[in-house]
Amino acid sequence: MTKVRCGWCLGSERYIKYHDEEWGVPVKNDAKLFEFLILETFQAGLSWITVLNKRENFRKAFDDFDYHKIANYKQQKIDSLLGDAGIIRNKLKINATVSNARAFLNTQKEFGSFSNYIWGFVNHTPLKNSYDDESQIPAKTALSDTISADMKAKGYKFVGSTVIYAHMQATGMVNDHISSCFRYDEI
Repeated sequence: MTKVRCGWCLGSERYIKYHDEEWGVPVKNDAKLFEFLILETFQAGLSWITVLNKRENFRKAFDDFDYHKIANYKQQKIDSLLGDAGIIRNKLKINATVSNARAFLNTQKEFGSFSNYIWGFVNHTPLKNSYDDESQIPAKTALSDTISADMKAKGYKFVGSTVIYAHMQATGMVNDHISSCFRYDEI
């Protein structure tokens, strides 16, 4: 019996694995939340599969997404990242990653953890939507608008409402698997 999946993941084994094992699973670990935040910022304007295919390269290039190290990157490291063909070499996004690591550390100080901060917007409980078709799933919501504005005020970059909504979906703050997808009830 074939499993019913969200249509967006079909056509790539890597995409299917990501869909089946990660997408929409609630993430409360700060290191993992930071990883998704960085990957989502690099995805802005591109397809997620492009970023997913380069994920391991990003992991190596950005010191396993260690926000403590990234917050202290100097120009020499930034220049080396700009020359790294294994990642998306966008100067603004690379610089945003460094400033986002600094903002992330400040958020941890203020809230005890980034998880406390970001999950506080949903009262620490995933929102479960019920869509029959992917065309019903929004690219952003009033809540992602609110989170985006708050994060920008805290100094984060490349965190527009669409990026934040994608982050919410990826980290399980919202369950946007279509209702017929086998993962919808599992999460």
